[in-house]
Amino acid sequence: METLRIETDARGVATLWLARPDKHNALSAQMIEELTKAAAQLGADASVRAVVLAAMGKSFCAGGDLGWMQQQMAADADTRRAGARALALMLNALNELPKPLIGRIHGNAFGGGVGMMSVCDVAVGARGAKFGLTETRLGLIPATIGPYVVARMGEDRARRVFMSARIFDAAEAETLNLLAYAVDPEDLDAAVEDEIAPYLATAPGAVAAAKRLTRALGPRIDPAAIELSIEALISVWEGDEAPEGIAAFFDKRKPRWQL
Repeated sequence: METLRIETDARGVATLWLARPDKHNALSAQMIEELTKAAAQLGADASVRAVVLAAMGKSFCAGGDLGWMQQQMAADADTRRAGARALALMLNALNELPKPLIGRIHGNAFGGGVGMMSVCDVAVGARGAKFGLTETRLGLIPATIGPYVVARMGEDRARRVFMSARIFDAAEAETLNLLAYAVDPEDLDAAVEDEIAPYLATAPGAVAAAKRLTRALGPRIDPAAIELSIEALISVWEGDEAPEGIAAFFDKRKPRWQL
């Protein structure tokens, strides 16, 4: 894999590293494909007891790669639909990973990065990190990540940040239930280890069954919800605001709606 690294220690703890540090780990088509494959690989590996989702470089994940989005908007309808579906199914693959998934969150997480945090069973963050669902600044919406973000935050809390593109800090991310808790950056690895340790005394099959049950009892993220998110993303790609917002970003100018 070119955009990811997987390291597994002697205990069976696998760290899945986002490895596009020069791009702030923005989600490209290749990374989306490789994350889907990694989820299948780790899920099927009986020696893996827990998975840590982490990132190399200064940022956890800057969201969707804008070059990829630009290509999607210029593509034909079938290509756009395939791209939206690939993103949605990648998130679903991580959400349904039959292993504990622990997020190690440092630096910034925007857009799709918040979605990646939301599919973790627990996310621990470093104080000083910044977060935001920034899509509406670009004429986009948090579409395929939406089912997972709303399930994690609850609709009432999600509505505080889902549409405004407002940047918030780690303390507010805790109140939004996006982070379980935040620690000083130098304590982040120890906090992740604290989350890993209990799983090393549990029966892997029971953990997988318990995780399936929590998903079944919680907010339903079923094929209908996933399809709704795909259609919502395609709709904004085909509108007039997203092309303007992304063009403005690349042109280093304000989009027409910014006051």
